[in-house]
Amino acid sequence: MRYISTRGAAPPAGFLDVLLAGLAPDGGLYVPQDWPALTPGEIAAFAGAPYAQVAADILGRFAGDEIPPAELAAICARAYSTFTDPAVAPQRQIGSGRWLLELFHGRTLAFKDVAMQVLGGLFEHALARRGRTMTIVCATSGDTGGAAAAAFAGRAGVRLVILYPEGRISEVQRRFMTTTGAGNVRCLAVAGDFDDCQAILKTLFADQAFARQTSLAAVNSINFARIAAQSVYYFTAAAALGAPKQRVAFAVPTGNFGDVFAGWAARRMGLPIERLIVATNANDIVARALVDGDYRRAAAVATSSPAMDIQVASNFERLWFEYAGRDGAATAAAFEAFAGSGALRLSDAMRRAMNEVFTGVSAGEAAAAAAMANAFAQDGALVDPHTAVALAGAEGVALPRGVPLVVLATAHPAKFPDAVAVATGTIPPVPPAVAAMARRPERSDRMPADAEAVKAYVREFAE
Repeated sequence: MRYISTRGAAPPAGFLDVLLAGLAPDGGLYVPQDWPALTPGEIAAFAGAPYAQVAADILGRFAGDEIPPAELAAICARAYSTFTDPAVAPQRQIGSGRWLLELFHGRTLAFKDVAMQVLGGLFEHALARRGRTMTIVCATSGDTGGAAAAAFAGRAGVRLVILYPEGRISEVQRRFMTTTGAGNVRCLAVAGDFDDCQAILKTLFADQAFARQTSLAAVNSINFARIAAQSVYYFTAAAALGAPKQRVAFAVPTGNFGDVFAGWAARRMGLPIERLIVATNANDIVARALVDGDYRRAAAVATSSPAMDIQVASNFERLWFEYAGRDGAATAAAFEAFAGSGALRLSDAMRRAMNEVFTGVSAGEAAAAAAMANAFAQDGALVDPHTAVALAGAEGVALPRGVPLVVLATAHPAKFPDAVAVATGTIPPVPPAVAAMARRPERSDRMPADAEAVKAYVREFAE
């Protein structure tokens, strides 16, 4: 299995190289040179199979012959043994034809754990095999950082630096990052928003001399291994509802577009997904692009769903590349121009093609709060604000008769107790992981939204 860059100027690379590199050297994002394809029989066989087994099957198709199957199976088994539900990603019915896919049973109570725990094992395997150490730099809008800290704390050969927007994430999200006590984990509270953190991350990787000097790596969803691991729960959820004979729709709360692109990847591999509902909050750059073709950056607005407070959705470049006929030069020109102007226009043909699969929706604070209240009143389900955005956004989307809708529940409600309590009048129960974390001391350093300052910090830590 070989991987190419969305910008067309990087040589094809193998899975382990892509895993450790994250971003391609030409500034693009890696995608498979040829997408794996699953038969209907292979998809049907996932129904009732252990989650770790399905994950090893799917990831094995992306890894090719670079990881022995037995080793990959062991990595997946260890990763998912940490989840509090034996199904890893169980589904709960909420009303007729609607299901919640609970992705918050991992160590930091968010969907990012599903991929990040596997990434921790993959990195450890790859670095040990190559006798290397690396510095991972991660930009987070809330959940990625905590999941990365839980996955990499104490692992040999890895240093982890997490950038998060100061004051723009919940206390529980912050504590999952800042209380590991691990000597190989550092957290930086950046004076800015998530887009500032993400821009700094890209600047660090663009400086190839710095990246080489510090052995830089990334575990944000720019890392294709994250996309591959997240595609697994689309397969398990759909198979449980009757796929491939039954088509299934998904509603996905999104900011950086990685989770939605993982759904598109599953569809590209043969999963019969009827529709992907792309649900955004007030930071609706992706929804606007899908509705009227206007992919335009604006100032990020702080909301009760902070992991989605993003105005530059990195993974949208992967989708653009696929719908531009995999034209790397055209994709490079488009996104290099976007980096300067903050605006990109989809052609009518590209937008119509995307709309055959995607529906872009946006839900404001009032709609999300109402969705939280309704879910609790009607089904006894407490959902977090991000999941509520997907529930609210899906309300106006018509699906063919008999097609079930799976709403991705991306975070435990206890991560956002204030918002949930205001909307429902009920304080979510505190899981043991949150209670234990509240007693640990925090460690975090403040940093201006300045790439050179962050470089100096990372360089000193790496040395």
